[in-house]
Amino acid sequence: MDQPDRTGPGSYYDEYGEREWERLDRDFFHRLEWEGTIEQLETHLPPATESDAPHVLDVGGGAGRYSIWLARQGYAVTLAEPSETQRAIAREKIRDHDVADAVTIVDGDVRDLAFDDATVDATCCLGGPLSHVLDAADRRRAARELERVTVPDGPVFVSVMGLLGIVLIAVQYAGRGEEALDPSLLPALVREQDHTAELARRHGVEPALFDCHFFRRAELEDLLSTAGLTVETIAALEGVAATRRSHFDDLTAADRDAIREVNDLLRTDRSIADLSPRMLAICRA
Repeated sequence: MDQPDRTGPGSYYDEYGEREWERLDRDFFHRLEWEGTIEQLETHLPPATESDAPHVLDVGGGAGRYSIWLARQGYAVTLAEPSETQRAIAREKIRDHDVADAVTIVDGDVRDLAFDDATVDATCCLGGPLSHVLDAADRRRAARELERVTVPDGPVFVSVMGLLGIVLIAVQYAGRGEEALDPSLLPALVREQDHTAELARRHGVEPALFDCHFFRRAELEDLLSTAGLTVETIAALEGVAATRRSHFDDLTAADRDAIREVNDLLRTDRSIADLSPRMLAICRA
């Protein structure tokens, strides 16, 4: 199977193209990530009014889904994205959604944000940009950058990819002929927490994922706290849906609604956050 180059997030998402825009609306499972994130943004962002449009930085915002939503809520948005292709898609989508006046798009790297200290009212780092930073020292630097650019007490939202979630998904798909991840990689992945092309080669298999660091909940909390952020909560996004992931369309609408409600009820449960394929930290600078 042809896969994009995994040597860095910019090159991967250059080749991933429109699929990144489509990802959050692909199916019930992926919409849970979107819905859970929007719920937290609505709860914790400073209010936007006709006379006051708080400045929100969308770091690693890809094709602009969250930037467009933020602009529609009345925020002034800067989307900082390392992939040239994703920036081009974002420009197109932002024009299509008639919010070009509210969104500025720049080339940006979470490890080195080109903004002065305390210049944005809120910072979003959504979808997993920190998971694409494999070097631990660089992750610490990136977390400090998120704190640095945000005004004191401003909200900072950081979502990452979870280790237990990918393990649950890989075990679920094992032997079905549609593996998300070769089971032979799982022991090393649990020990090292990094999926890389080199890891796949060591085990004689083709890499099925991009290079990525997978987090445990406590690790994420420690990373952000050490960077000077106050972690208020860590929320599960897909949550309990990790134990199924696919075939939700086979369920009735009522059954899907019940699963969504359970996910909402357990969203801030520490154990559920730890097993979620993506978890979202809500912090204060």
